[in-house]
Amino acid sequence: MKSEHFVLILRQLDTNPAATQRQLAEGAGLSLGLVNGIIKESLSLGYLEQNSERKLLLTEAGRKYLDEFKVKNAIILAAGFGSRCIPLTYETPKGLLSVCGKPMIERQIEQLNEKGITDIIIVVGYMKEHFDYLIDKYGVKLVYNAEYAVKNNIASLYCAISSLDNTYVLNSDNRMEENIFNTYEPHSWFSCIYIDGPTNEWCVTNSQKDKIKSISIGGQDSYAIVGPAYFSKSFSAKFKEYISDCYNRPGTNDYYWENVLIEQLDSLPIYMNKQTGNVREFENLEELRQFDPSYKINSNNKIMALISKVYHVPELEIKDIQPIKVGMTNRSFLFSHDNRRYIMRIPGEGTDKLIDRKNEHTVYQAIEHLNLCDEVKYSDPEAGYKITVFWDNSRVCDPLDMSDVKECMKKLREFHEMKLQVPHKFDVFERINFYESMWLEADSCFRDYKETKANVMKLQDYINSVPKELVLAHIDAVPDNFIFIKKGDESQLRLIDWEYAGMQDPHIDIAMFAVYSLYGEEQVNMLIDCYFIHKCPHNIRVKIYAYIAVCGLLWSNWCEYKRHLGVEFGEYALKQYRYAKDFYRIFNENV
Repeated sequence: MKSEHFVLILRQLDTNPAATQRQLAEGAGLSLGLVNGIIKESLSLGYLEQNSERKLLLTEAGRKYLDEFKVKNAIILAAGFGSRCIPLTYETPKGLLSVCGKPMIERQIEQLNEKGITDIIIVVGYMKEHFDYLIDKYGVKLVYNAEYAVKNNIASLYCAISSLDNTYVLNSDNRMEENIFNTYEPHSWFSCIYIDGPTNEWCVTNSQKDKIKSISIGGQDSYAIVGPAYFSKSFSAKFKEYISDCYNRPGTNDYYWENVLIEQLDSLPIYMNKQTGNVREFENLEELRQFDPSYKINSNNKIMALISKVYHVPELEIKDIQPIKVGMTNRSFLFSHDNRRYIMRIPGEGTDKLIDRKNEHTVYQAIEHLNLCDEVKYSDPEAGYKITVFWDNSRVCDPLDMSDVKECMKKLREFHEMKLQVPHKFDVFERINFYESMWLEADSCFRDYKETKANVMKLQDYINSVPKELVLAHIDAVPDNFIFIKKGDESQLRLIDWEYAGMQDPHIDIAMFAVYSLYGEEQVNMLIDCYFIHKCPHNIRVKIYAYIAVCGLLWSNWCEYKRHLGVEFGEYALKQYRYAKDFYRIFNENV
């Protein structure tokens, strides 16, 4: 007999000594003959004894035997943002969303507690404070994953690596209709559900005895890993080594812990735990609506309530919600209403300190009838929420396509030549100091920051010495904000996202385009030539070099502020600091 067969039978008899052999066979998924043999051997080994009523009772020897298979703890991964469930997750971490009246993570904790599993570790990150109450309510432990914004869930499990033993590993955003957990587990397993048709889930192939042989992303008419997993002590011992190696290996930031399992499946035996119809994963608001009708009426989300109010419709008519790639300042998502698509902008972390929304509102009032910008349907100058029309058949500028760049520079020059006026100014040097003052730490992460800043600040004298006329400048005139659209047979080019716009030297917009495009010196010169109809005067070209250095330091300081809030911009942040240094040198070579 295999040890797992003993565990499957003994754990049932531990809770239900009156169970018949047929009931035991059904509960364990074993044949009646095999169950009969297990019971006979368990009696002979002293694991079971029969009382006067012929009930099978677990003995102390039987409990001692089961001790090796007793579940020690559970780790719940709850650090992620849950982007596919926006806008709900802008306000509530996905695992804390209520389904049928109870937050998903609370249901998991209670199901674990029912089986005597009270040592529960929750790995938190995004909106970590929202989970604090669980410590008092359930006695759980919280572990903070500081890398939740820049690494996938491999970082979360790595944070709790020391707790891996006989351990359940859960995602906080799954719901189990029936309790999937046990006090004792015979071997490692992964919850699997059968999916009809094509799927992007992680699909498995298996042996006749349901050992997982392979896992691949995507498939059709297949079982897929969805929901909790269980690691035995021996499995955990090996997995700790593999996940440590993978976590510390370059290029694995996007890894899930399941990638480690795929890489090492030959030496990490794990079985399917078929849970079709029991384990649920909610990908988005539409799936929540289908399962929990309360979401059709009221999602208890202020962003959904706002859209509902703006369009005077019930929430159910706000459909097809899709995340848009997170911007550097804001978050945005698409939604549909009345067969039209719109973009909802949500201010990002710390944006209230960076952006004056009343100034932004003033800019939009100045340009709204000039066919320059996005079509605004709603704007809140206090909170910064904005709803705009989504243009189908549109695309952003490709900074490596010179025909695109020429069109964008022509549009930019025409805008500057309008010489629009607003009451406020964007003072780039003041902003450098302001962003620096917002850092949570006194010193920059760059060791030579003080020297670099001093050099950049020297450029102010040259910039001021070159004659200029201040006009409304976009300030954030980067390729992603130039949108090529089609309206019927007409093609148009629009410039969106005016939240930094203010009075300034118009040539600063050329510098902004360059630093965001990560242009080298030769590309910068081509960009300048695209903007000017006639040859660019030397002193203006040198001034733009100076602006590139200044803008590099400006956005480097901005990135440092956002980094302190847990938002990382990787190569972009490093490149901006390089612009401050490299174009200070290029300026000096050409002045």
